[in-house]
Amino acid sequence: MRDFSPILLAHLAERGARHAQVLIWIEAKDRATGEPATIGLWSGADHETFSIDGQARDYFGAGTILKVPPIITERGMSVRTTRVEFSAVAPEVQEATRGYETRNAPFQMHIANFDPQTEQLIAEPHRVYKGIVAGLEFTRPPPGEQATCELSIVNSARSLTRTLALRKSDASLRARSPNDAFRQYADVSGSIEVVWGEIRQAAPTPVVAGPTPTPLESTNR
Repeated sequence: MRDFSPILLAHLAERGARHAQVLIWIEAKDRATGEPATIGLWSGADHETFSIDGQARDYFGAGTILKVPPIITERGMSVRTTRVEFSAVAPEVQEATRGYETRNAPFQMHIANFDPQTEQLIAEPHRVYKGIVAGLEFTRPPPGEQATCELSIVNSARSLTRTLALRKSDASLRARSPNDAFRQYADVSGSIEVVWGEIRQAAPTPVVAGPTPTPLESTNR
């Protein structure tokens, strides 16, 4: 259940003119450095800073978002795909799609409600969608038409479809944390017998025979 502020509830209850904008936030990874990187895009006419959950976020506007379909919510664990259309020529979109690794990147969509007369923000934007980026596709339009970039988004139910990894190597853990030696001997696991809670009889010590004496040595003895 969404929790709206009293001032926003009063505005929605008036059933008068509305002025709402869409805010999109992507937590991707920089392709050059591998470090986490975030970028915000919104349907407003200019760049703006919004406070989301007490954190200041910068959102780039000026026509970066072209089309957002209606958000469909339902009970259950169905995986739904939503496709958001951006302007492919916008510099901020170029930076987000080409400079950052967006696949499987966390994605959030908020709605910001403004007073239709004063253009002032009524309340902190509220979240309407949360998921991950599943795909990215650029269009090649005919001359004279606008190039677009379509971002495919799936909801959080997608995480429930992931299967468990059957194997993990020591190298994969050390890539995340160099001192993580939990799977140091994973490659020989199962090939070495380990006795738990019992004593196995030791094998008899082999007798090493000495050199065979010659006939002359046997006579002298």
